[in-house]
Amino acid sequence: MRIEFVTADTQAGANAALAVLAYEAAALSPEAKAVNEATGGALARAVAGGRFTGAKGQTLDLIAPAGLEAARVLLVGVDGDGAVEPETVEIAAGHAFQALKASGVTELVLKLGGDAETAARAAFGVKLAAYRFDKYRTTEKAEKKPSVSVVKVAAADPAKAQKAFAALEAVADGVLFARDLVAEPANILHPEEFAARVKGLETLGLEVEILGEAEMAKLGMGSLLGVGQGSRRESQLVVIKWLGASDKSAQPVAFVGKGVTFDTGGISIKPADGMEDMKWDMGGAAAVTGVMHALAGRKAKVNAIGVLGLVENMPDGNAQRPGDVVTSMSGQTIEVINTDAEGRLVLADALWYCQDRFKPKFMVDLATLTGAIIISLGHDLAGLFSNNDGLSEKLLAAGKSEREPLWRLPLPAAYEKQIESPIADMKNIGGRPAGSITAALFLQKFVNGVPWAHLDIASVAWKKPSTDPTIPDGAVGYGVRLLNRLVADAYEG
Repeated sequence: MRIEFVTADTQAGANAALAVLAYEAAALSPEAKAVNEATGGALARAVAGGRFTGAKGQTLDLIAPAGLEAARVLLVGVDGDGAVEPETVEIAAGHAFQALKASGVTELVLKLGGDAETAARAAFGVKLAAYRFDKYRTTEKAEKKPSVSVVKVAAADPAKAQKAFAALEAVADGVLFARDLVAEPANILHPEEFAARVKGLETLGLEVEILGEAEMAKLGMGSLLGVGQGSRRESQLVVIKWLGASDKSAQPVAFVGKGVTFDTGGISIKPADGMEDMKWDMGGAAAVTGVMHALAGRKAKVNAIGVLGLVENMPDGNAQRPGDVVTSMSGQTIEVINTDAEGRLVLADALWYCQDRFKPKFMVDLATLTGAIIISLGHDLAGLFSNNDGLSEKLLAAGKSEREPLWRLPLPAAYEKQIESPIADMKNIGGRPAGSITAALFLQKFVNGVPWAHLDIASVAWKKPSTDPTIPDGAVGYGVRLLNRLVADAYEG
């Protein structure tokens, strides 16, 4: 799909739809008033004849209106009293695209008002809303495929809007790359293929290193390697560098991602029902890849490190057993009580490696870590655990700004008793009570004084159905926007 910025007087053609806004009590925006006048009051009559109130996300579709060449006019509700914020327009643009994408028109003209930044956010919303993972569909009927191939965004200054869109487009590209990774089936996206796709991002200016099992064994990563030992696919540790600060040796920020490309549960095997969803157990690594993609794409003035622990958790004759004891890179030993609590074993070594080698300002890890977080927070909030109040506040603010909200949960030291082991330094699971908290407490043992936050994104990595028009059902790419905002607001020099 192509996105263009056009002048405010651009007209929608015969095979195009025009989208305009309405506010609270169906009050028409200036652009909607112009449409109403051109159609001899048809828009106002359509509003009066139905239940359209201008509520956020509500749409009214007027087909073949007299007085306009456009095939359709779509009225999109945004609530409010007429003050159009960029976020409001982003969501409205997403609703407009979703309402018209399969209508038969090939062009969508958005006249949503506002300045260059607002027009850019409209384009951003459309780009995210138009995402579709359809590479394996071969027999889909034409009428089910999106018909809209061009979106024109009206702006008072199209050139200025295009310039404002450049950084947003880089972020959108990072989100879409992450969504593609999460959506891929596990027979295609195994650890080596994931690593290869990350290596391909060197064209953006990123530096990528890939460590195989022999290299990880030399480093003593027994915790990570134990998870993948039942798979025919080799585990990988991927390091991504973006050196965008003026001082290339300046202390970096760091992001660490859990990348279990498929999780059967291992010997502690999961139930068959729903196991196919475990292809997205690498959502944390996808998010880290996506934010590094975004930072490079917009040439962020920061030094950033991404570390991905990529494994496949399978139950063959060489698989890790419940009761095994492994030694992590930190030297701490872990009794593996449940092989389905594998993500924390991967992150244990990835976190230690990251802080030991790069000495970052902070580390944020992202992981689809626990089903318990879904029980705690549902599907609209991710869990935040941290040893640093300042970092937590910045993450919470970034999440709010980007509609990727977090909820901070505690790390009570008393709960560490649940992960005490009788034969090793710790065990990898603490039972059902406070399962997300004990998982975070486990991770904290591999953070040696560095400001750190753990984001448990099992609740938000995959949405079905989605209520956000910029997030089609399925892979969300959660975390890319949040972490990019964190960097942009607090860490770019």
